[in-house]
Amino acid sequence: MNKRQSGGAAAGTPAAKRGRPFGSGSSSNAAAAASAAAAAAASANAADAIAPPTLLGPSLHVHYAFAETNHKRIVLALQSGLKSELTWALNTLTLMSFKEKDEVRKDAQPLAKIAGLLDALLQVIDDWRDIALPRVLVKTPRVRLLGANSAVTGFGNEYEALNSDNPLPHPSTGPGSSNKEASVLKCANKLRPGVWSFEEDGLFNLDEEGRAEKQLCAVAASNIIRNFSNMPDNEVIMAQHRHCLETIFQCLEDYVTEDEELVTNALETVVNLALLLNLRIFSSSKPSFIKMTEKRAVQALMGMLGSAVKAWHSGAAELIGRLIINPDNEPFLLPFASQIYKRLVDIMSLPPTDSQAAAVGALYNLAEVSVDCRLKLASERWAIDRLLKVIKAPHPVPEICRKAATILESLVLEPQNKPLLLVYENAFAEMLFGDPRYSDIFARILYELTSRPSNKVASACGIWGM
Repeated sequence: MNKRQSGGAAAGTPAAKRGRPFGSGSSSNAAAAASAAAAAAASANAADAIAPPTLLGPSLHVHYAFAETNHKRIVLALQSGLKSELTWALNTLTLMSFKEKDEVRKDAQPLAKIAGLLDALLQVIDDWRDIALPRVLVKTPRVRLLGANSAVTGFGNEYEALNSDNPLPHPSTGPGSSNKEASVLKCANKLRPGVWSFEEDGLFNLDEEGRAEKQLCAVAASNIIRNFSNMPDNEVIMAQHRHCLETIFQCLEDYVTEDEELVTNALETVVNLALLLNLRIFSSSKPSFIKMTEKRAVQALMGMLGSAVKAWHSGAAELIGRLIINPDNEPFLLPFASQIYKRLVDIMSLPPTDSQAAAVGALYNLAEVSVDCRLKLASERWAIDRLLKVIKAPHPVPEICRKAATILESLVLEPQNKPLLLVYENAFAEMLFGDPRYSDIFARILYELTSRPSNKVASACGIWGM
């Protein structure tokens, strides 16, 4: 800076400001500005040549070699539970997993290259899940297993002496305890009335600030897991990770009391993995952490489909449509078919939004999987009317209208559905002559509906295709 100032003073003119056009001053000023610009360009080129190629990029980009050199530290920081280390690891992983919409990250780090990362992130969420529910909402006390074989944690042998009102036995005390020990426990209760009245008391209970920090860490971890699920290299790993799926469906199951952002991240994650997801993993031989079952997973999904948060309807409907594609998932979804159809038909009555499009897409996949699905959907009240409404509106996405028309075509292929669909013969005829984009589909519908009558009602009412 001193050299530039001295040079400018010797020339008698100040250096040109950045962005000022060279021809804006006199000839001497222009010459001085040109020389200063040349010097600045030379210094910039020299700086670029000196700068190492491994420097980190802008604020939202992490160098591709960063994870390879720091992956052990990241996992250890997540496992440590220390606030500063945990914050650093979560911030680092957020930057590593961040990507814009439809952006292809060539430097994305797959989970397979960072051993133990997914389990460490899930542990952050599980730590919050252990303390997430307020005590007033806990109906039955839980057996505390933390520190069962250690006396230094505060949850070891001293736990029973201070909490003998707990009806559930603690692992450290068995059926062989003596009457003397029981009397000691009673005396301890009398001496400390109400001091240790909580179910999980000890020296390490968190205050409200600590609970809020744990909640923020869990939300950040769920956001990272959601980002990782967007990367194709991670889909197979995460879809076959039982602990990951159990944690996700448990968050969906407790959507009423859980943090909304955490539930949203969990829903988006499982939607990304749905095409590779097999619900039989919950009954496989893989180690289980939460004892989630296939039925509980589907019930959690049904709860999301009927929740009060409209933003979740789209994800839940899309998830159902993707799960049903896998034949192994049919035995677990079909028992809830009547509830699914009813709710999806209700969602179709909403204005044209993502939820309506997801409902039509789910019904499109459901109608393709089995005859039972087509029969139940045709007999569902308002189903045909609202499918026609989606086409007549029409929906802003033409593909959604075509799917709705294709659903009607699949329904008419079943002979048992023809008496139900003959009522809408005039509406089908209007669509045939009204909208040329879908006239081919409605022509096939009318042909199947009336050309081959299966009973007297069809032969009397059908006039198209005779």
